[in-house]
This record gives sequence, structure tokens and C-alpha cells, in this order.
Amino acid sequence: MPVEQLPDPPGSRDRPRPSNPLRPSDPAPASDPPRPEDPPSVVGVAAASELPVLPLDPVADLARRVYRASHLTGTFVLRSGATSSEYFDKYRFESDPRLLRALAEAMVGLLPEGADGLAGLELGGVPLATVLSQLTGLPAGFVRKQAKPYGTRRQAEGLEVAGRRLVVVEDVVTSAGAVVDACQALRAEGAEVSVALCVIDRESGGPARLAEIGVELRPLFTMTQLKEAATG
Repeated sequence: MPVEQLPDPPGSRDRPRPSNPLRPSDPAPASDPPRPEDPPSVVGVAAASELPVLPLDPVADLARRVYRASHLTGTFVLRSGATSSEYFDKYRFESDPRLLRALAEAMVGLLPEGADGLAGLELGGVPLATVLSQLTGLPAGFVRKQAKPYGTRRQAEGLEVAGRRLVVVEDVVTSAGAVVDACQALRAEGAEVSVALCVIDRESGGPARLAEIGVELRPLFTMTQLKEAATG
């Protein structure tokens, strides 16, 4: 028996029909393109202030850290007796464990091939030689300015130096007088010494004086480089 289809109620054709949840919805109308003045979307992208800031030049950054840690201002009496308004305190960068390790890591690349021992000069060269020894596995000895008048009465402590190819380690070199004395003392005890390392060369004749006794000075920085890095 045919089913009789009832006519639509009056006005029903003019009313909107409810959407069917099972029927795919019509595509949403395209949004307007962003205006030129609209800022770009940053969803899923870290803000610039949250990104780590990496130094463009790690060597220059290390020099800047050394200068800022050690450069002091005030009134200081120098060894010569003159008065200065600024002073470079080398012990400031050696007493900072992170900075000391960073310096030693940078100095590893200055070591010559074939070295089988380190000789840290009293006092500033001792911490540097110690950390270098930890990083490289090379044994370290320590060179006094003068031998003790008691005990072992040795000028080089902690290491048998005879027959070893030693690298002398100092913190700051000015005229290199102390380094020259240490190299000669080590040679007198049977060591081979042809290279000395330092963190800072004050550019006061040290390299030339060491060259006279057949020792090459390899500085990590010159004082000029430190000052340029601090103001750069």
C-alpha cells in the first residue's frame, strides 16, 4: 500500500534546516589574509628572549671574562712605587673555579706534542698546572722561586724532572725573569724545556727574553687582546 506523503507545514520551506552531525560540514569560509600591520604568529616558536645567547667568538668571550674578573679600579701602589688608578689582579681569575677550568681547557691546545710533564711556577702557575694535569693526564710538578733550606731542599717539587720533556706553566708573564730562572733550574736538574705557557703576556719583552734561552712562550692572550675584548 503506497504511503501518503504529507505536505510541508506552511512556511516550513523558509526556515533553516538543522545540521546533521553525521554529515561532513561544509568547509569554513576562508579567513581574510593578515594585514601588513598584523604581527607574525609565534605559536610553537620560543620568544627571542627565551633562546640561549651564545657568544659569537668563544675566545673573545673568555678574554672578556678574564678582564672583567681581574680588572680593578681605585688607588694602588705598584711594585715600582708609582700610584695607579687601576690594577690587574691575576688571582681573581684563578680563584674562580669555572673560569680557571675554562682557561685550562683553552690552554690544552697550546701544549706541544711529546710533552710528558708540566711544571707550574710558584704561585700563580700551580693551580693552572694542576687543572691542566687533570685534563690531560700529564703529571705535574711545582717549581719554587727558591729551594727550601730544609727537607728535600729541592726547587722542583712533586715530580722527578730528570729526563722529562717539561712544559713550564705560568699565569702572567711580564719580563719573564721568573720563567727564565725556572727553566734554567729545571734544565740543571736534567729536564728538557723548550716551551712555556701562560694565560696573559703583558707584552713587556717576555717572549724575546725567553727566546734567548731557547724557550718559546705560548700565551693564551696578550694584554692588548684582553683590553680589546673588554671594550668590544
